[in-house]
Amino acid sequence: MTNWTTQRMEAERVVRYADLIPCLNAFIDTRNPGSEAKENFTIIGPGVSENPDQHVHIAEPHGFNIGGARQPPGCINSQHSHDTAEVFVVHSGNWRFTLGEEGRDAHVDCAPGDVISLPTGMFRGFTCLPRHEGDTDPAYLFAVLGGDDPGRVLWAPYVFDMAEKFGLVLMEDGSLVDTVKGQAVPEGARPMPRTTAEQIAALHVPTSEEAKALVYRHAEGPGDIIANGGTFKREHGFGLRRHDLERNTDRDCEAQDHAHVWFVHQGKARMEWDQGGLSLDAGDVITVPPGLSCRFVADQNTTLFQVWR
Repeated sequence: MTNWTTQRMEAERVVRYADLIPCLNAFIDTRNPGSEAKENFTIIGPGVSENPDQHVHIAEPHGFNIGGARQPPGCINSQHSHDTAEVFVVHSGNWRFTLGEEGRDAHVDCAPGDVISLPTGMFRGFTCLPRHEGDTDPAYLFAVLGGDDPGRVLWAPYVFDMAEKFGLVLMEDGSLVDTVKGQAVPEGARPMPRTTAEQIAALHVPTSEEAKALVYRHAEGPGDIIANGGTFKREHGFGLRRHDLERNTDRDCEAQDHAHVWFVHQGKARMEWDQGGLSLDAGDVITVPPGLSCRFVADQNTTLFQVWR
C-alpha cells in the first residue's frame, strides 16, 4: 500500500488558493483593452493556455483538467469556443457569461455557488461584474475542462484583429509570439488562420432560454450536478457533485479506481485517512489518489465540490 503521509499529500496533491501561481499572458487577448488584468491558473493538467511558460501545479493526468480564472470587476474574457466541455463553479463575485460570436446573442448572470456548463461548439466569454459601487476586488472561477488534452481555443475573429494591434500572434501549434518583446515568428512556422465564416456557421448560437438552462443555481442544493440523473445529463467526460456539510459532521469517501478532486467552495474541512490528515480552507483543491479511503470533517458549515471520471 502506498504510504500517503500528511507531508507527502500536502506536497504532491494539495493546491492552496493562497499558493496559486497565475499566468497574466496566457492567451492571445491578454493585451486587448479590458482584458489586461485577467489571471489564468492551470491547477491539474495543461489546460488550454497558449503560453508555454504557464505554471502547471499538478501535471498528473486525471481524465479532466482543473483550472481557475481570477478577474477584477469589468475585466473581460473574450469570445471563444472549446473542443471539450467547460464547467465553472462561481467561487466568488458576480459574473456575466456572454454567448455568440460577439457575445450579443444571449447572456446569463451567475453568483457564488452557481455552476455553469458550457458545451462544445459554442462561442462564450465572461466578465466579472461589480458587486457594489466602487468594487475593485478580484473574483474567482473554479474551472473543469474535459479530457487529459482539452485541445485548443477557437477565438472569435475580432480577437485576432485586436491582438494584432497589440503585438501578439497566435501560431498554428497553439503557442503565442510576442512581437513587443522582440520575438519573431519562427522560420517555417505559420500563424493560426483567422476563424472563418464556415467555422462560425458550424457553431451553435443559443437563445436566451437555452442560456438559462446552462446554469445550476446554488439554491438548488447539494447533489449530482453532472452525472446520470444529475442536472446536466449530456456527456462531459467527468462528473460533478456538490456536498454540503454542517458543522461537526463528516462525509465518508470510499476508495476509487481513479484520482478524484475536491474543491472547498466555502467553509473549512479536514480530510482524514488512515495515515494522516490535513485542513482545507475555502478555495483549496485536493486530489485524492486512487485506492485511498478518506473522510471529510467540517469545522463549520461547508460546501465542497467533487470532480471524478
